[in-house]
Amino acid sequence: MLHSLLKNLEKHNTIPILLPPHPILHKIAEEVSHKDMDFIKKILPSMFKTMYEAPGIGLAAPQVGISKRFYIMDLSREDEEPDPKILINPEIIEKSETLSSREEGCLSLPQQFAEITRPEKVKIRYQNIEGKWIEEEGDDLKAACFQHELDHLNGVLFVDHLSSLKRSRILKKLTKDQRKKG
Repeated sequence: MLHSLLKNLEKHNTIPILLPPHPILHKIAEEVSHKDMDFIKKILPSMFKTMYEAPGIGLAAPQVGISKRFYIMDLSREDEEPDPKILINPEIIEKSETLSSREEGCLSLPQQFAEITRPEKVKIRYQNIEGKWIEEEGDDLKAACFQHELDHLNGVLFVDHLSSLKRSRILKKLTKDQRKKG
């Protein structure tokens, strides 16, 4: 699977983003080991290109068919320098009791949005591409992005935080929109 993904990248430079009901989107991703780092370094440019072209602010490995615990994100605005981040084996180590709600979307659920409530602030721990452990705090959009992308690594989509009725509506609309695209 990973070998064919790399071969495909040589031709296209972007990676298809998986949509529900693809089973990998609901699977808990495997921890990244030292031996995975070369592959990750090779795939990162294509992942960033895919994310930026979508356009999006985060992309988790399972969304492109890689069941490994890493994701990328870039919260910079159009008028700012890019600020790409690579988060490997991330985990939340602290979260606020205060919650906040914001509209979320997802590259695996194109053009679908819903109000999601999450802890307002989080502190995460992750490895960078050199394998060094880093701790970082985030609030507002950054906290939501950390949690949204980490959910992907745990087999959870943002619609899984909604009532079954709301989730069903969004998934039906997604299916209808995808049929129209052909």
